[in-house]
Amino acid sequence: MVAISPLPCAISELFAQVSVSGQITLADRYGILAVLLNEPTIEEELHSIDRILHALRKGRVQIVSELSTVL
Repeated sequence: MVAISPLPCAISELFAQVSVSGQITLADRYGILAVLLNEPTIEEELHSIDRILHALRKGRVQIVSELSTVL
């Protein structure tokens, strides 16, 4: 089994990137998964994930099949 360990501050940077681009990529979704599977999860990270999911539900963020929005 491969260990999944997110980078420090990954969710705050992911939140900023998703907010600016209006898109969440496959890599972004795997990043969220890595944070949720890695315990313990900081309350601030959970709040940021909730905000991303809320934006998805409201249609302010689109799911794209690209690996990254970085060119």
